[in-house]
Amino acid sequence: MSASLKTFLQRWLINTVAVMVAAKVVPGIECESITGLFAASLLLGIFNALLRPLLWLLSLPLMIVTLGLFALVINALLLYFVGSLVKSFVVANFWAAFWGSLVISLVSMVLNSLTRAGTSRIEFRRAKSRSGRRDGDGPVIDV
Repeated sequence: MSASLKTFLQRWLINTVAVMVAAKVVPGIECESITGLFAASLLLGIFNALLRPLLWLLSLPLMIVTLGLFALVINALLLYFVGSLVKSFVVANFWAAFWGSLVISLVSMVLNSLTRAGTSRIEFRRAKSRSGRRDGDGPVIDV
C-alpha cells in the first residue's frame, strides 16, 4: 500500500469517526446507515478539499472582520450541504450543522494529533542561548 493511500484512508477514517460522534452528540444530525456515514464523511472531505478554499477566498472580508469566526459558518454550510445530498445522513437545520461542524472539527483535531495524521504538530523544546549566557534559557513552543 502506498504512503499516500494509507494517509488518505487514515484521514477518511478519522473524519468518519468525527462525523459519527457528531451524529451521536448533536441533536438534529442523524445517520441511518454505516454506508451513509462513510459516504457523508467522504463527501465532506471532498468538499473541504475543493470548495472550502474557494469559499474562504470569496468571504475573505468577512473572515477579517469576524477574526476568522466566519470559518465556522462555512464549515456549517458545507455540513448542511452534505446532509442535503446524502439521503441517509440528515442534518435538520443550520444550527445542528453549526454545532455538528464544531464537534467534527474538535474530534478531528484530537484524533489527528493522537495519530499524527495531520500536517501540523505542536513541539516543546528548550532553546539554547545564542550568547552563551544562561539568562535566555527557557522552554520554547514551536508550532
